[in-house]
Amino acid sequence: MLAAVLLVGLPIVIVTGLLSYIAYGPQFGQAFPGDVAWFRLPFFDWPTRPSWLYRLSQGLHVGLGLALIPVVLAKLWSVVPKFFAWPPVRSPAQALERLSLVALVGGLLFEIVTGTMNIQYDYAWGFDFYTAHYWGAWVFIAGFVVHVAIKLPTMVRSLRGGSLRRYLAQSAAETEPEPPDDHGLVAVAPSPPTTSRRTLLGAVAGGSALLGLTALATTVDALRPLAVLSPRGQSYGDGPNDFQVNRTASGAGIPPTIGEGWTLRLTGGAAPVTLTRDQLLAMPPHTATLPIACVEGWSTTQTWTGVRLRDLAALAGVPEPATAFVQSAERAGPFARVTLTRGQVLDPDALLALRVNGADLSLDHGFPARVIVPALPGVHNTKWVAAVDFRVA
Repeated sequence: MLAAVLLVGLPIVIVTGLLSYIAYGPQFGQAFPGDVAWFRLPFFDWPTRPSWLYRLSQGLHVGLGLALIPVVLAKLWSVVPKFFAWPPVRSPAQALERLSLVALVGGLLFEIVTGTMNIQYDYAWGFDFYTAHYWGAWVFIAGFVVHVAIKLPTMVRSLRGGSLRRYLAQSAAETEPEPPDDHGLVAVAPSPPTTSRRTLLGAVAGGSALLGLTALATTVDALRPLAVLSPRGQSYGDGPNDFQVNRTASGAGIPPTIGEGWTLRLTGGAAPVTLTRDQLLAMPPHTATLPIACVEGWSTTQTWTGVRLRDLAALAGVPEPATAFVQSAERAGPFARVTLTRGQVLDPDALLALRVNGADLSLDHGFPARVIVPALPGVHNTKWVAAVDFRVA
């Protein structure tokens, strides 16, 4: 039963994690790690529709990953006898199985621990999280694929031979140990049961539901106080700007006086174009209600007002850009600059946002101007924009 849940849930976590890597635009060198050699994914331009695509994908990755932790721990507990089998290897096939278990269990636990600590902004290790998480994922994937190929027939036979309804109806007194099997998964001399399978499955389901609720709370405002595993997702602004702040202006080295004399520089056409904020505000405005989603799993939907990026591209003299290079006033950060695809620039709701929920952007939310693009990872919705270079190739 536990294996069946993991067989369905873990592939979803794997696929959504790899999609997150693609969403960061590795073709532009802005995903970590950069050079992955043979492990290069089939890159494609990340779409802008539906606008909640990244919110769903990354929310599933983080939320489902958290919810599966109790299932993983219960499954590991259920196969403890297997870890102490002696001799450890009896045949080449068993050696392959053992090797797959090392990759599967080691890789999965590594991904769970580092992923959960990343959500909590706790980097107690001496390596780059993104690089380690990516390579750890491939170790886990290799172990998972081999182990499933070896064990799938056994799992199918076990599910056909057992009755979930019967197990759920049994009390602790009625619970009996499984008969000895040929796979070493049943203890030779088990102690009398102290709990029923029903209680065990209920405890696992309850733990998964609780962790899933904490993940859901990072995207539903009414549940936000329950988001105890996402401290960054609980950092807010004020008034109309009262939603999550992932990176503050102070943390990015942005002075409170950035608006004094600020201009936006547009390049790519015959000559550079420089605009003040007042000139941007005088251009035809566009308002769109769009989500913004972070790699840690939190997301929020707000109403943004600003100038369409495609209007700025036309003003710069590049009405059909191939890409756009956005530069923030934050010069040193790893996400102080981002390359947008043609589709992301020309989407009708892609904005250089000046206001949110009817008010000027706060300094922490990117004042004087920030990028907002549908379905774009939150960190690439660059804040404190200083320049945009529209490129034809």
